[in-house]
Amino acid sequence: MRKKLLYIMAVCLFLAGVAGGVGFAQFKGDAVPERAELFVSLRGDYGALVDSLMPRIRHRAAFRYYARRIGLPASFKPGHYVLEPGMNVLGVVRMLKFGMQTPVRVTINNVRTSAQLARKIAQQIDADSAAVMQVLTSREVAASVGFDSLTLFSMFIPDSYEFYWTVAPEELVRRMKREYDRFWTPQRDSLRRRSGLSRLESMTLASIVYEETRQSDEMPRVAGVYVNRLRKGIPLQADPTVKYAMQDFSLRRIRYKHLKYSSPYNTYINRGLPPSPICMPSKEAIEAVLGFEKHDYLFFCARPEFDGYHNFARTLREHNANARAYSAELNRRQIK
Repeated sequence: MRKKLLYIMAVCLFLAGVAGGVGFAQFKGDAVPERAELFVSLRGDYGALVDSLMPRIRHRAAFRYYARRIGLPASFKPGHYVLEPGMNVLGVVRMLKFGMQTPVRVTINNVRTSAQLARKIAQQIDADSAAVMQVLTSREVAASVGFDSLTLFSMFIPDSYEFYWTVAPEELVRRMKREYDRFWTPQRDSLRRRSGLSRLESMTLASIVYEETRQSDEMPRVAGVYVNRLRKGIPLQADPTVKYAMQDFSLRRIRYKHLKYSSPYNTYINRGLPPSPICMPSKEAIEAVLGFEKHDYLFFCARPEFDGYHNFARTLREHNANARAYSAELNRRQIK
């Protein structure tokens, strides 16, 4: 009987050792089969984290045990995490506990209004568009970086930037101010002074140039036309400013009735530049304004070939001939 009892005890110890070995292996072994991204929101709870994580890892029982052991349910950090193949349970849990997140690339470009900018940013960080918009239109936030709520939009230089996914909108704005200061080098400021424009005016003119043409090789010539008109006191008469004034970006053809629309952004009824940019210009457009082409053109009109380029003119007579040719092509194509 005693022999049998000793045998049973030996078997139990052996099985316990095996179980312990398996458990230890689960903590130290590969828990992540393939690379995956995990987004843990500031607005989410621990249950949401677990639901998102479980399909991406093995050894789930070991994860739950160790997570409870070190208090992860009450101490996990929101953020963007990258699970790399070969990571073990210990590494995954500690990454979430200590907030060892990986930055995300936030691309800022191709927007016309602060509302569009807010939506674009909110799609790339852990914030909703309303919260971002509140910051972009805040007088206090704008003043803290040297702008006002109308001109803050001009501070954003289009590019891709690295942020933590959980960045607060206010911190994002402060970071963009640093990028703005970095962009305006002494060399760019020296070029800017050729035109006599301020930084805000340069960004505003660049936004008009960008809306007039997407052909980068033509941008300096278009910029030169507007610099000439500004220097002569001639209204810019830029069609894109009418679209912006009306907030109707679907207009394909600007008619006489549109030119009378009352707005400080309508450059047909107001001399000089609008109060702020009408879109976020590309870097090429900004550089085109800084390096505008010197010439004596005062007019330009889209070519009837619809190739994205323009015909330039020195006199109103030449311009009217170009405009008639383009208008005739619009009519032929039945563009209203």
